[in-house]
Amino acid sequence: MTIVVAAAIERDGRYLVARRTRPADVAGRWEMPGGKVEAGETEEQALIREIREELGVEIAIGERVPGEWPLHSDLVLHLYAATIIAGEPAPLEQHDEIRWVTPSQFDEIDWLPLDREAVRELAGDASVLRSERVTGWPTSTAEGG
Repeated sequence: MTIVVAAAIERDGRYLVARRTRPADVAGRWEMPGGKVEAGETEEQALIREIREELGVEIAIGERVPGEWPLHSDLVLHLYAATIIAGEPAPLEQHDEIRWVTPSQFDEIDWLPLDREAVRELAGDASVLRSERVTGWPTSTAEGG
């Protein structure tokens, strides 16, 4: 089973969402940014790497949002609370736009189907995502992040 990790990045009560450009069947839809965990990585290392590649920022990772959401028979999504600790996000890879939205705006977003399910879970208890719940995970690894 391959794990896909995503970050619910919070700032001032708003969450960062990103619009996909590929693959074609999901282009134009929104997600919490992240990506696949590669061999030899922890989920946290993968999320730090993916956010650095996709948005050009360093994050601190907090608690995992309860639950997991199957993407396909061999993929499952794990969502983590996070905050930006360095940099200003920009859509660098696989995205053409980013936005900061409040939980009350979640229903207005054209989410990827799996992200919609995860967002419904976290919208019920947004306290999971508040920045004071985020711990100081390292922003890089000895292997180069």
